[in-house]
Amino acid sequence: MSATLDFDRYARRGYAEAVFCLGKTTDQIAEIARQWRDKAATTDDSLGTVLFTRITPEQADAVGEILDGAAHDPLAKLLAWPAAVPEPTGGKVVVVCAGTSDLPVAREAALTVRYLGREVEEVVDVGVAGLNRILSRVETLRSADVVVAVAGMDAALVPVVAGLVACPVVAVPTSVGYGAAFDGVAALLSMLNSCAPGVGVVNIDNGYGAGHLAAQIAAPRGGGAHHA
Repeated sequence: MSATLDFDRYARRGYAEAVFCLGKTTDQIAEIARQWRDKAATTDDSLGTVLFTRITPEQADAVGEILDGAAHDPLAKLLAWPAAVPEPTGGKVVVVCAGTSDLPVAREAALTVRYLGREVEEVVDVGVAGLNRILSRVETLRSADVVVAVAGMDAALVPVVAGLVACPVVAVPTSVGYGAAFDGVAALLSMLNSCAPGVGVVNIDNGYGAGHLAAQIAAPRGGGAHHA
């Protein structure tokens, strides 16, 4: 056995465990899937929706053979089981990304939010190189209880968004950009130095972490994903 799974996390926190697939072998991921399937079949309690993040196509195929009907999004590199999306509760999350190159991380965040039980809307390719693009979506941004802002390069989208909304902003730097972007370090430092208040920053390319945090912020009063 290569993993000890936290089956009680959904009951304890309202959110199931996620499996980070990067660095694990396909056999290890398959064994984790078998453990999850067997536990789900022998308990009357819900385990919630398990997310496999940063999953490769080969790993996803192996998991799909074990967890019947699992939903795989190749762009987000995310697999969810069960595939049915929970009925949304709590507030709304808007996930906004600067460019199409940032979309894999943004989609990971959006799917995480959705499977953790929140309403989510995606706004794509509205970087501030064309400021009119984000300004045309102000109404959507202001409909959110939390905004997740995903950007690479100079990450200028984040202070612009944070200056337009009253809700918290979860900023996600991506490893998108030319050499001096240092694989996302430039975007990370830009976000950390944002002049707009109310911005929290997660790690580079961490769409899952941003989505999870946003889902918790937008949770209905009194609990997590399974509390109405």
